Amino acid sequence: AAQFNGPNSIAISPDGGALFVADFWNYKIRRVEVATGEVTTVASSGRGSVDGVGDAQEFYHPIGLAISPDGSTLLVSSTGGLHHVCVAAPPPPPSFAPIVVPPSTFSADMAKTWGDASLPQGMVTFLVGDDEERIEYVTKAVLCARSPVFRTMFGIGMKERDAAEITVPKTDLASFTAFIDYLCTDQFDLGEEEGRAQRALDLRELAQMYQVPRLELLCAQALQESVAPATAVPLLEAAHTTGDGRLLAQCRRYVADHAAEVRASGGVEQLRDFGVAKGLLGDALDQVAELKGTVAARDVELEKVRA
Repeated sequence: AAQFNGPNSIAISPDGGALFVADFWNYKIRRVEVATGEVTTVASSGRGSVDGVGDAQEFYHPIGLAISPDGSTLLVSSTGGLHHVCVAAPPPPPSFAPIVVPPSTFSADMAKTWGDASLPQGMVTFLVGDDEERIEYVTKAVLCARSPVFRTMFGIGMKERDAAEITVPKTDLASFTAFIDYLCTDQFDLGEEEGRAQRALDLRELAQMYQVPRLELLCAQALQESVAPATAVPLLEAAHTTGDGRLLAQCRRYVADHAAEVRASGGVEQLRDFGVAKGLLGDALDQVAELKGTVAARDVELEKVRA
């Protein structure tokens, strides 16, 4: 058991779970767990004046303590001067758990393309976008097996069932080609590195429209991995527009943590949506207010120790 010798100052952790005691004649800072009474030494290996961590730190006769608002740091006043003592790791930045993509159902889906008389016969050609660019000879039965929307579109009694051509507006040839490639081969390909984030956004929109949830998750995973100085702001605005709260939070956090890199990449100049700009400004103001509050609180504690 720890033997105190002249305890003369205490500080209480913000959560009330621990007492920190200045052990004057032992030249140490002790931690006492309120719930159990367990005592540990958090700083100083003996008399001296050496800054460091834990036992590597030394100081003469600790006479006053103050603790930071987040409970991570003690300010120790001793006969040899003031010392900062780290007593807990600072809270980690918010993390965003990886998106889990379920196993492929491609083999099971392909097994549904035979032995079902309700499936349509033949192939279809898609006329894509404003220019009606063509994707030709896609098997209708495969589309039905992979997407409930196509299953309904080519169902019995629907006019598209026997149609040779289907018009697909409001998308581009590259994105729709990638979508059809995924349905027919299970290959997920976003193309060249440049433009991958935008392709993932476009492909996710198609996955949502045609109710292909695994492809939607693959796109969300790619977007999460694409957040970088040059993409953070465009993805931020896209997340705001589409109501993707997870991606929005991730991008806002990234911009706050990597402001210089984002600015250097031209990200700030890309802002078009006033609502997003206000959100980022709010984040900045919150961080400034938090920093000012922390500095003010430490100044108060320092004055208490000096007094």
